[in-house]
Amino acid sequence: MDDNDDVGGGVSGDGRDGDGSGAAGGDEGGTGGVGRFKVELEGVPETLLWNLYNRAAEARRPGARLLDDPLAVELVDRIDYPFERFGGSGMAQWHALRVRCLDEEVRRFVAEHPDGTVVALGEGLETQFWRVDNGRVRWLTVDLPETVEVRDVLLPDDPPRRRSLARSALDLGWMDEVDDSEGVLVTAQGLLMYLPPSDVKRLIAACAERFPGGWMLFDALPRGMVARSQAQADDRARADAQARAEARRDADAGGTGPEAGTEVSPDAGPDVGTEAGPDVGTEAGGSAARPGYRAPRWLWGMDGKEYRKVATASPRIAEVRSLRLPRGRGPYAIAPVSHLIPLLRGMRMSIVSLRFGTADYRNGDRP
Repeated sequence: MDDNDDVGGGVSGDGRDGDGSGAAGGDEGGTGGVGRFKVELEGVPETLLWNLYNRAAEARRPGARLLDDPLAVELVDRIDYPFERFGGSGMAQWHALRVRCLDEEVRRFVAEHPDGTVVALGEGLETQFWRVDNGRVRWLTVDLPETVEVRDVLLPDDPPRRRSLARSALDLGWMDEVDDSEGVLVTAQGLLMYLPPSDVKRLIAACAERFPGGWMLFDALPRGMVARSQAQADDRARADAQARAEARRDADAGGTGPEAGTEVSPDAGPDVGTEAGPDVGTEAGGSAARPGYRAPRWLWGMDGKEYRKVATASPRIAEVRSLRLPRGRGPYAIAPVSHLIPLLRGMRMSIVSLRFGTADYRNGDRP
């Protein structure tokens, strides 16, 4: 059953701080006279630019569109980055469907807890706060230092309601920064697939333990897609090792070896850009490479039919729900029922919402 009722880097540029030595800078131009900022990130943090680009692409669409996100459009216009590396906007509609589904669940939390706190783990340059804000909800972004550095420039904090914390989601000290008196929702959007399975379970269990009565929202790629990502990364690692060995042999023989820049990172994941069918959920997919960008290696996945098993992470998980995507355009019109189609069922991303038991186990309560 799948429904809404059951179960490395930073910012650089010419500098605006006098000597150009700061982390942020820009040149003339950009949006509304604001300087354009060069963003240099690698690995998992760089994925924030991919997600941002796809949201902006759908938000720019003339006429009927699935997502209104003017701030995403503004950010893409302000950032100095070769977005063409992402190979066009073929995945924009799928990203928009995913974002709308996540937004609706956050709005549901905000409606029940208008003064509550949303903790956005690994948020990157997500602009969800501005899409769901009720004027009262508090928002804590928890992300890696290099990502928070970028966010501080482009989406600076506005305390006390909106703050950022430079820390890994796995460093559970971020929990000490959360006021849970009015309810807590922890989101992990586009994050858990980059964590080892044991860390995913530990993080979910820790949230259930620490935030009685709280919510958690996350997405998960299917196991087969994660396995393909790992196989492709392993193939590239072997090819890279072979290229290095050949380069050494050429050097020993007085040759020049492979051209500079052809080396492939062993940790690179699947090639970005093959368009998938409705609700397939490939943040990257397939074997048809588009040059320039490869998503990082995925480590954890969960098939859609397994969502109830999330409850095994902690006895304090009271409810597990798998959310439906909204209806899209064209072939994506079947997104809400894609879990019923055998060909798509094992290929689709899951979006899962959890609720934790209300008993305060921290004070020794037991159900």
